[in-house]
Amino acid sequence: MARLTGARPVAARCWGCSASAFLLLLLTVQAAQKADLSGDATAATINHSLTLLQRLQELLQNGNGSDSVLRVRTAASDEAKVFHTHQLLLSLQSEVFESLLHNQSTITLHEPPETAALFEKFIRYLYCGGVSILLHQAIPMHQLASKYRVWGLQRGVADYMKTHLASESSQGHVVGWYHYAVRIGDAALQESCLQFLAWNLSAVLGSAEWGSVSVELLLLLLERSDLVLHSELELYTAVESWLSRRQPEGPVAKRVLRAIRYPMIAPSQLFRLQAQSPVLARHYGAVQDLLFQAFQFHAASPLHFAKYFDVNCSMFLPRNYLAPGWGSQWVINNPARDDRSTSFQTQLGPSSHDAGKRVTWNVLFSPRWLPVSLRPVYSDSVSGSVQPARIEDGRPRLVITPAMSSPDFAGVSFQKTVLVGVRQQGRVVVKHAYSFHQSSDEAADFLAHADLQKRTSEYLIDNSLHLHIIIKPVYHSLIKAKK
Repeated sequence: MARLTGARPVAARCWGCSASAFLLLLLTVQAAQKADLSGDATAATINHSLTLLQRLQELLQNGNGSDSVLRVRTAASDEAKVFHTHQLLLSLQSEVFESLLHNQSTITLHEPPETAALFEKFIRYLYCGGVSILLHQAIPMHQLASKYRVWGLQRGVADYMKTHLASESSQGHVVGWYHYAVRIGDAALQESCLQFLAWNLSAVLGSAEWGSVSVELLLLLLERSDLVLHSELELYTAVESWLSRRQPEGPVAKRVLRAIRYPMIAPSQLFRLQAQSPVLARHYGAVQDLLFQAFQFHAASPLHFAKYFDVNCSMFLPRNYLAPGWGSQWVINNPARDDRSTSFQTQLGPSSHDAGKRVTWNVLFSPRWLPVSLRPVYSDSVSGSVQPARIEDGRPRLVITPAMSSPDFAGVSFQKTVLVGVRQQGRVVVKHAYSFHQSSDEAADFLAHADLQKRTSEYLIDNSLHLHIIIKPVYHSLIKAKK
């Protein structure tokens, strides 16, 4: 695509002027044709836009009629990449190029190696309005689009990043995309990355990108109660690995270690950490009070413990743990067919004082539940007639209720969380997390916009709905959980 500079025939330069005029004329004619045919019933559209795109590609490839030259240089090389371009096409797409080419036909651009490597793709987009990119090319392409103010491409790359968070990559990419979103101030991309990391944290903890997590991102994650992972011990192990690799200063290590929810770790595991964890041995003084409090929590009943300690904090609120004691996975085959039900048991609470106590839960799933406002009603005018209700008026419903009551429930309420798994780019990831408390038996907006009637629904994996139900014991009904 790049062509070295050289003398161009006068005819070619003149052709460049006529090509520009021709393109403007073509656009004007097309607009006029569209207006002329709008009111004619026999109107037809003759579309040769693909041919036009092919001609534009040939203009870039051959440099025919070029009236401007871009020289792209990098600090790592003395040789410049040269592109013979057309000022009109560049100016139509980029106000930066319009300004740079205002009084000169040759400009030198300085780019870092990663953006220089994609400059040919970038220029081709300016000519043809389309480009194909890979995961590792998203950030440099977004940087080019931002630098030269090609807003359509910038939005397109950002959308690509949001929809490819689940894609497989050898080194991982979501953490890098998050840090990039923070640098450029893209709040929407930042939040998309942060939510994906929180809801699919177990996969990230075991990947190469975990070591690249910044202090700020790590602390943001540790604050959240909606992290989805096997257990708090899994999180501590990952944090220990991060601290060993990064070796942050003492105050940072203290903040990180104090964000672990030690009461959610069994006493036997806490004893083992105290005896075997080199990180905990090095920073024991920073968390000694939290460990002592955790042992007290496991030794007493929650009601007794709450008389002396403030349980209204995130330290005593479970995260979304996938371990069997906290909930159950439920795969519903052909969920559009009829109502389904299941039951499972969870531990009463994370305290070892209640280790042998279990709660049984009943779950009802209905694919086409109708709100009262849409249910059939009898008409007074015609005896026996019923107002028909359409299947598509219904919506999925999930009801979770305890199958038992017990004096042990005193002082304990339950938050229910339902994770919905979907397949994206070949991986099963969490797409939604619905949470509701003991005061309600169901999530009001559960899959409100999901179309489970279609076998191609994005919520179905091999025609099955994949749910994971988590029960989180809460020791204070007014607890304010951090996200």
